[in-house]
Amino acid sequence: MNEREKIIADYFNSWIEKDISVPANTFAGGAVYIESWGPVYRGLDHILYWIEDWNRMHSVIEWNIYKFYHIGNVCICEWFFKCNCYGDISEFNGVSIITFNDENKIVLLKEYKSETQDIFPYE
Repeated sequence: MNEREKIIADYFNSWIEKDISVPANTFAGGAVYIESWGPVYRGLDHILYWIEDWNRMHSVIEWNIYKFYHIGNVCICEWFFKCNCYGDISEFNGVSIITFNDENKIVLLKEYKSETQDIFPYE
C-alpha cells in the first residue's frame, strides 16, 4: 500500500472509529468535499463540522476499499459502505476521486455511489 492509499484507508477507518483527528490532519485547509448525493463542504472547518454532526446521529459500520487507481496527484478508489442512519441500515458501493496536493493533503474529494443490489433488466 502506498502512502496515499494508507491516508485514504486511515481516513475511511476514522469514520468507523469516530476519530475526528484523522480528517483534521488529512484535508488541506481549503479542501472541497462533494458527497455522492449532492452536498458540498468547502474548507476544513465545514468538513470537520459535517463529520462531527453526522457522527452524532449515525454510525459507519463498514467502509471497505476494493481497488485503487492512480493518475498523477489523483487517486480513485472503489469501495463498499455500510452505515446505521436513524436505526436503519443502509449500504451501497461507491467510487471516490481524490486529489492530493504536494504535501499529500486532500484538496478535493468527490464521491459517487451505486446501489449494492445489481439489477439485470434483460434477463
